Amino acid sequence: MCRRLAGEGYPVAAYDLDADALAVAVEGGAVAAASVRDCARGADLFMTSLPGPAQAEAVMNGPGGALGALEPGSVWVDLTTNSRELVLELAAGAPEGVSVVDSPVTGAVDGARQGTLTLFAGGAPGAVASARPVLEHLGTVIECGPLGSGNVVKLVTNQLWFAAAAALGEGFAVGVANGVELGTLWRAILDSVGDSFVARHDAPSIFAGHYDPSFPLALCVKDLGLLADLESHVGADLPVTAAARTAFERAAGRYGLDAGEMCVARQIEDDAGVSMRLEGEWTPHWER
Repeated sequence: MCRRLAGEGYPVAAYDLDADALAVAVEGGAVAAASVRDCARGADLFMTSLPGPAQAEAVMNGPGGALGALEPGSVWVDLTTNSRELVLELAAGAPEGVSVVDSPVTGAVDGARQGTLTLFAGGAPGAVASARPVLEHLGTVIECGPLGSGNVVKLVTNQLWFAAAAALGEGFAVGVANGVELGTLWRAILDSVGDSFVARHDAPSIFAGHYDPSFPLALCVKDLGLLADLESHVGADLPVTAAARTAFERAAGRYGLDAGEMCVARQIEDDAGVSMRLEGEWTPHWER
């Protein structure tokens, strides 16, 4: 995302704890900042993309945090899949005249590279409008309502994604165990009511056997935890979501939090003694 904005001619200051990641941003046209506070100071638009709430709170409100360095008239856009409550709390502590938008994204690494993400924007209409021209270089902006609603929408989309991801491995296992060739089964799924983003975008990571390390199980477990906070307002059992949470937590316990998200299917392979490898040119989506 940083490289896309720099490539569009915006003057971008970037910071990351990972020196290699920062070097890639600089190679793409950004200027390295010395700290997150230096990024925020003087910026018209300050954007954060972080693993989760703990990191967002540390970056914005911890020692040397960016929140206090934002200047009146600026906009902070948080692209993190975050806690709605934390976003509202941080926004309440922002300097006077600073606007806040929560705009978590979906579309994976290839979507970020190609500018085809979907961004779920929550915030005051004026704040979203001021950020929209920049955000549209990253993908499609959907206005979701007041501040915090962007994260509600993002977590609902992940709720459905995780359920589909957990189910896909089960479907592959049932077909293969009953004598259907995996490639035939997959093509049938894509041309049927069983089709989904997961079947199209994520199945190749199962076929290749790397299970998509670009989105680790740690993020899946984190997002399912944030979903639990939202579920508490529903007042009804959500058994499909509960089953998906159990499946991902079990996969994380078996393969580790750094393993790829589609290890939720790997555990079915391992338990059932079936192979879901499929010959093909499965270019990882983060290299497209």
